[in-house]
Amino acid sequence: MVCKKVCVIGLGYIGLPTAALLANRNYVVHGVDVQEHVVNTINRGEIHIVEPELYTFVKLAVQSGNLRASLVPDYADVFIIAVPTPFHENHVPNIDYVISATKSIIKYIKPGNIIILESTSPVGTTYKMEQILKEGGVDVNSIYIAYCPERVLPGYIMKELIENDRIVGGNTAKASQLVKDFYTTFVSGEIMITDSRTAEMAKLVENSYRDVNIAFANELSILCDKFQINVWELIKLTNHHPRVKILQPSAGVGGHCIAVDPWFIVHAGGEDAKLIKQARLVNNGKTEWVFRKIKSLASDFENKNNRKPVIACMGLAFKPNIDDLRESPALDITTKLINENYSIIAVEPNISHHTKVKIVAIEEAIVKADIVVFLVAHEQFKNLSLVGKIVFDICGINQ
Repeated sequence: MVCKKVCVIGLGYIGLPTAALLANRNYVVHGVDVQEHVVNTINRGEIHIVEPELYTFVKLAVQSGNLRASLVPDYADVFIIAVPTPFHENHVPNIDYVISATKSIIKYIKPGNIIILESTSPVGTTYKMEQILKEGGVDVNSIYIAYCPERVLPGYIMKELIENDRIVGGNTAKASQLVKDFYTTFVSGEIMITDSRTAEMAKLVENSYRDVNIAFANELSILCDKFQINVWELIKLTNHHPRVKILQPSAGVGGHCIAVDPWFIVHAGGEDAKLIKQARLVNNGKTEWVFRKIKSLASDFENKNNRKPVIACMGLAFKPNIDDLRESPALDITTKLINENYSIIAVEPNISHHTKVKIVAIEEAIVKADIVVFLVAHEQFKNLSLVGKIVFDICGINQ
């Protein structure tokens, strides 16, 4: 099967890099997003998110004529759905965007088309897509539906889209093979075939594994604070054991994947998902612990100086050196402090403004702050002069 045109639904952190990469591999790509400003930005050859190399890929793709963004889908050989999958209240999985995206392409589907879901989803979502298409009048026996989860790390997306191994899980064996053939045209990593339910679970398990290991590091940091031990030194020492590799503690876990995906397993697994659920609670609890520690530092300062301190919150993104604020513990801590009327200066070098938090330059924050809290280990924060400041380092910025 020869695939020439690809329609990518969702032009965010995964959809846009994928669309740009495909366009630079000589596919004609029709990108779709519900936000008009995103569509207009891309059609100018510009980007609305921060990601190394992405601007060059998008600019070249648009200039070549191979990439065009729109508010509505179009006919294509391959449809890729890469939309958000958050959760409802009480951590109930929310696949509303997947359902909406699936319905939006119904009238554009032709026999022989390939439909790929890349969004992280609860087990069974790919079959649910098939049912939606069938109810919409599509002959699902004439098309090929599969799940192929993304596995990229923000900050390295353009590299990892090409180099990382991929899992393809089709609703049929033929779908798995055809989708593998398609990904082979732009992925150099190994492409492994399975069924869609196993592929869906694999994505959730990958991020849950990370969450459990991060939870160990975060719980360790809390214990070390209690025992008056430098957690960074402790981890360096213990990681010299040939079979020990402890991760680095943080203010919690953010992002659309690790902070969200384990709840999909917990929701479906119930009481049998004990460890995965506890890891989520530990990591969420670490964010609350950091919040309380900052408040305690502020209280001590006020008692000693008879005035409230100015607190610099260094970093708002969910991880270093990116602009992604989704599920960010740092942003959550900062906004909570603001809401409780603390005097907060927020620093996030990867974004220029935020609707709820005023962003200031690093230099201004350091000059004005009494307490400097490092929430995210951005490169710009390393080796700053902090003489005379109270420093609370959550992320091991200079370790």
